[in-house]
Amino acid sequence: MTSMPDHGDLRAELETLTTEAFRPELSEIDRLPTLEIARLMNGEDTTVPAAVAAQLPLIAAAIDDIAERMARGGRLVYAGAGTAGRLGVLDASECPPTFNTDPSRVVGVIAGGPTAMVTSVEGAEDSRELAAADLDALALTADDTVVGVSASGRTPYAVGAVEHARKQGALTVGLSCNAHSALASAADHGIEIVVGPELLTGSTRLKSGTAQKLVLNMLSTITMIRLGKTYGNLMVDVRASNEKLRARSRRIVALATGASDEEIERALAATDGEVKNAILTILGGVDGPTAARLLEESEGRLRAALAASAG
Repeated sequence: MTSMPDHGDLRAELETLTTEAFRPELSEIDRLPTLEIARLMNGEDTTVPAAVAAQLPLIAAAIDDIAERMARGGRLVYAGAGTAGRLGVLDASECPPTFNTDPSRVVGVIAGGPTAMVTSVEGAEDSRELAAADLDALALTADDTVVGVSASGRTPYAVGAVEHARKQGALTVGLSCNAHSALASAADHGIEIVVGPELLTGSTRLKSGTAQKLVLNMLSTITMIRLGKTYGNLMVDVRASNEKLRARSRRIVALATGASDEEIERALAATDGEVKNAILTILGGVDGPTAARLLEESEGRLRAALAASAG
């Protein structure tokens, strides 16, 4: 079992963290009018994008390494506890409908398992061994990337996940909201978004959570752009699994091609509703099977397939 620090040691450690700092000027916030509290909170939130902006070169470097590995068939795995873990699971779960990725390609693991998405699992975040076991269940390879997410940058589950993944030869990213964090030090790419003390002392689901969400959005979205999952700023790999998405699919084909409704319907019918294929049939002047072949030969990259169709 993981040895636990006594409460005095842990309290002393927390008191050194920016994310846990107490703000005496807000000590009577509960006595303010609701609108004033909302203004204060909104003002706090406006500082987050600037903190993210300060780390953009590090974020971009991580994305390039992630995309290189995913292009070879690797996976993107988020690992965290509590809010950080939930944000990772959220980002992973949104990749299949947005980019038509296999659910196994972007994965979120959370300390305590699926139950921890809605209920706090006692002690789960304190176990490095649990992180190692959760990752071993995925059978990591050198083409995989593990992103440890922790506002404090000290959560044993997140740090343990990164350390274990690195031993397996996987690429590692440590995303935290404190400078000089153990998590960033343990990772190949350390990203520290220092947003400062929270409105409510230690409530890192606030600014820290927002910062993590922004960075995770970047990691997955820009990686997918690099992998050819978009055409310009259009989600050409969207999975049309409901009426809204079916309507969006038609709109994406229209925006990409300028074709008439009738031509769009014919193209989608000829390509089993695959947006990327339908665009290629229209812009490339090819039939459905040819579009599928060209895209396969181009590793799913529509621009490359269009160039091949014109060649």
